Amino acid sequence: MLKQTLNGILAGILIIIGCSVFLACEVNYVGAVMFAVALLCICYKGYSLFTGKVGYLAESCKKQDISIVLTALLGNLIGTFLFGLMVSYALPNLQEKAFAICSAKLTQTVPVAFIRAIFCGMLMYLAVCLYKEHKTIAGIVFCVPVFILAGFEHSIADMGYFAISGIVSLEAFLFIWVVILGNSLGGVLLPLLGRLTKERAN
Repeated sequence: MLKQTLNGILAGILIIIGCSVFLACEVNYVGAVMFAVALLCICYKGYSLFTGKVGYLAESCKKQDISIVLTALLGNLIGTFLFGLMVSYALPNLQEKAFAICSAKLTQTVPVAFIRAIFCGMLMYLAVCLYKEHKTIAGIVFCVPVFILAGFEHSIADMGYFAISGIVSLEAFLFIWVVILGNSLGGVLLPLLGRLTKERAN
């Protein structure tokens, strides 16, 4: 469990780096592409990112599998929170941008945030699945910019933005949990539907 938590923290740190480079870029398209370095490094190093693991619960949902996913989430939270605060302190200009982004996120209704999170969960499952099963980074390179530019919600990235922004509130806490649930549903949706399709074909 300690190893999984540490791997989750390391993934959280890389997500903070992705958030930081996105905030630092004047052009959103450039920032969205550069953000992909976070997931790319996470996959290469084998770190534990919640949104990259939760989709596989559709294939195996044993107690140990659930524990791994939840431990990754805990590590991601610790990593994004601690290192997000560091970025906020060292780069106040990024803190201002993150504050504006997070303030806008909190204006979303629950159904809107949830649906946006579902689509992001799908994309993250596809990105990691293509990397693991087909040994290609194409999913990472394209799926990450797509979810950012489309306005979909990524729970761990949102944790990072909120940490950098300095916003700590019950509203922010609830928003993150709505996105976590949406990412989870989106992550398992494609493999579950794929399995159903195969069963009907047989």
